[in-house]
Amino acid sequence: MRIDLHNHTIRCNHATGSMEEYIKRAIALKIDIYGFSEHAPMEFDKSYRLSFDEMKDYENDVLRLREKYKNSIKILLGYEVDYLKGYMDKRVLNANVDYLIGSVHFLDKWGFDNPEFIGGWESRDIDDIWQEYFDAIRDMAKSGYFDIVGHLDLIKLFKYMPKRDIGVIAKEALREIKCSNMVIELNSAGLRKPIREIYPSKYLLSMAYELDIPITFSSDAHAIEQIGFGYDEVKKLAREIGYTKVVTFEQRDKQLVSF
Repeated sequence: MRIDLHNHTIRCNHATGSMEEYIKRAIALKIDIYGFSEHAPMEFDKSYRLSFDEMKDYENDVLRLREKYKNSIKILLGYEVDYLKGYMDKRVLNANVDYLIGSVHFLDKWGFDNPEFIGGWESRDIDDIWQEYFDAIRDMAKSGYFDIVGHLDLIKLFKYMPKRDIGVIAKEALREIKCSNMVIELNSAGLRKPIREIYPSKYLLSMAYELDIPITFSSDAHAIEQIGFGYDEVKKLAREIGYTKVVTFEQRDKQLVSF
């Protein structure tokens, strides 16, 4: 079973290609289950996400494609939601979807993964940044709103690495992910970034495995050529750690399947 659950559309304003082109490419790659998870709307950083006015159209587009291609591929509906206190909206959190991905892209409104704001890394202690990030991941898991943890160690993107043991920094976040019954995605987008590494690292994934935290697969595609990107590397890493099954969803219910 080949699964890819984290993918975007032109409605986020920083992706290219039509939704139907994405599906046709996924079918050509023999992907069995494909999920759209557009950047959910919120009243912050609006230029990088869907607007509230577009939610219904986005959802209808996914459902239309689901019906049209039902004999060739299973299409899921989701959102990637930024965990940012004071900005998460019930219209998103209560949406009728298959799953919600919870992600941390901002620390006190600083977009740490945006090249535009990379200078923020020079003004603070790197260990403190990493701890603040994983504290936010912990709080995101504790909220109970989400099904999947998006790119668990996104904070490594620009290769600003901490001096402290990353396992110690991330330990409480991983425990809360387990307690909250969430899933971690193996996200190949990191292979396209300066870090040149899957999210999460092998070290953190091994910790997740020890805690019996389930996984799913994603390419985080923002372009047609990124669909299914790095799938073989992701699958290899999962198997090296000991995983044999991945999670898919239907109406927020988990289903374990072999890969």
